[in-house]
Amino acid sequence: MSEILRNIEIKAKLNDQARAIEKCRELARVDGELIHQVDYFFNVEKGRLKLRFMGGQSAELIFYERPNSEGPKLCKYEKCKIEDGKILLNILKNVLGIRGVVKKTRNLYLIGQTRVHIDEVVDLGNYLEFEVLNLFIIFMYM
Repeated sequence: MSEILRNIEIKAKLNDQARAIEKCRELARVDGELIHQVDYFFNVEKGRLKLRFMGGQSAELIFYERPNSEGPKLCKYEKCKIEDGKILLNILKNVLGIRGVVKKTRNLYLIGQTRVHIDEVVDLGNYLEFEVLNLFIIFMYM
């Protein structure tokens, strides 16, 4: 049985990626983790379903629901590690069809209980994202 996880997400277009990285380094007091991601999104009736590769053949299958609105959003999600993501990618592609593919380079910083992502997304630009897992905040949004 999988566990439904929750977080609060805030995303914004980023104009000055270098400045954001500099500020995150100051706050985190360490360099961020550089991650290359490819997300395959599939056609589903409810929520979003993606298969995320971060180098190699292993992947994560992630189902999530969050509103399409501006500002902070409650995100409910479940995820599962997959040893051979390429096999699952082929199956899901044949059964559900691919809705889209997002390729990004992510700088990840952990600042307190906040995950800060500074993303360079191919063909879309740069984005800043905060993910906060805090039960008190989450219950306020429910």
